[in-house]
Amino acid sequence: MVKRKNTRMIVLFLAPAMLFYAMVFLYPILRTTVMSFFKVETVSQKVGDWKFSGLGNYFKLFTANMFHASMFNFIKILLVGGVVVLALALLFAVILTSGIRGKRFARSVIYLPNVISAVAMGTMWLNYVYNIDYGIFNNTFTMFGGAPVLWTGPGTLFWSMLIAYSFGMVGYHMLIFISGIERIGTEYFEAAKIEGANVFQQFWNITLPLLKGVMRSNVVIWTVSVTGFFVWGQLFSPVSLSFDTVTPVNYMYELVFGASSSAITERDAGMGAAIGVLMAAVVVVVAALSTLITRRDDVEL
Repeated sequence: MVKRKNTRMIVLFLAPAMLFYAMVFLYPILRTTVMSFFKVETVSQKVGDWKFSGLGNYFKLFTANMFHASMFNFIKILLVGGVVVLALALLFAVILTSGIRGKRFARSVIYLPNVISAVAMGTMWLNYVYNIDYGIFNNTFTMFGGAPVLWTGPGTLFWSMLIAYSFGMVGYHMLIFISGIERIGTEYFEAAKIEGANVFQQFWNITLPLLKGVMRSNVVIWTVSVTGFFVWGQLFSPVSLSFDTVTPVNYMYELVFGASSSAITERDAGMGAAIGVLMAAVVVVVAALSTLITRRDDVEL
């Protein structure tokens, strides 16, 4: 009797949370997935007016030049940006857990860009770092006799955007690495020192193997953040979609809302939903691969 009452109480307390979860998470996912198989002009269009197109939306995506450019940019951000950001984050994490002075201040400084909104950060980079007249980069180059560079021009716009975005992401992933390093027992390093291992040998044989689980988490988190890459593309190409800065979410936003002042695509919420489904699939695949790769030889503390 007591057990049955406990079960009822658990259900009673969980029901509101589960209902809210179903309304704001599960329902949008199911609706978006179903919508991706229909011809839908706007997200507010009645379900009865949807026209079934099967895989038509996906075929149209794979033949759209803008989608090709968005996926290419997405892959570059995911791979190039991921390697740079995670490598720097790991480097800073190792340095700041090595007992140096002022590590708390250094952590705060490196993490500070995460406290500032992406809009403010992007504005700062565009106006005070990349500006051709008084930007920090051009002032530095001209000081040493170099010529001014149009950092937001064709050919350099994407890489300027990626540098600005990566700058703000290093501190976040650094803290995750630091939390993993601080869980490693000091006895491992003491034993390695007794055996004559230098700093690099300790990192390669102790720190890195014991951080495989943390690395896996960082890879998945990075993938999720890049999948939702949107604000930076809008900031660096505010007027209309650009092949240099467009990402799948920017293209999806254009298809669903036609937000550009000079829209180059017709509204098609069905195609936008298909992009959302594909991006969700990318996250699932990366998470599964990262788990599969590190599962067999992962080391437990």
